[in-house]
Amino acid sequence: MSATEARDVRAFCSRDAVSVARDLIGCSLLFAGAGGRIVETEAYTVDDPASHSFRGMTSANAAMFGPPGTSYVYRIYGLHQCLNVVCAGASAVLIRALEPTEGVAEMSARRGPVPVTRLCRGPGNLCAALGVNLGHNGLPLDAFPFHLAPGEGPDVELIEGPRIGISRNTDIAWRFGLAGSACLSRPFPQTRSRSLRIREGTPS
Repeated sequence: MSATEARDVRAFCSRDAVSVARDLIGCSLLFAGAGGRIVETEAYTVDDPASHSFRGMTSANAAMFGPPGTSYVYRIYGLHQCLNVVCAGASAVLIRALEPTEGVAEMSARRGPVPVTRLCRGPGNLCAALGVNLGHNGLPLDAFPFHLAPGEGPDVELIEGPRIGISRNTDIAWRFGLAGSACLSRPFPQTRSRSLRIREGTPS
């Protein structure tokens, strides 16, 4: 990634998490050359009781208080890793699902015999497929092994709805997805989601 592209990624992430979560849909995220198109995200802000940063900095969540444009990786249920994009103000965006486009054979070898659409469906599966672990916590997303890059193609159609797997602020519609994607971790409730038309959500 060039110096200009790196500055663009950092500037892109130096915003509120909700805006970044929307604009990440359609962007490309690779890890050591494997990955694909981001199709599902969730936003978490420092004033959000559901956020890891809500009660202040600890050794476990310190990466959330780091520079925008870096990774925050944590373990859930003692088993699975989850990858987040750090944004402004100790906020972050959870990457919930990718549409695999690069390094599919490598990801399949890590995940086993599952359909391509399920390789990176859900944050735990996504990290397992990419090979992301706690050792990659706090790394810049504008340098190897990560590569965050603009999406390509026409406008993307977003759907939004409540976040998944939390017990606080459950009604806030800060989960975003690519309409019609077969790689979403779960369907969006029709009664609690709406479609949005946006320009490509890209670092620019």
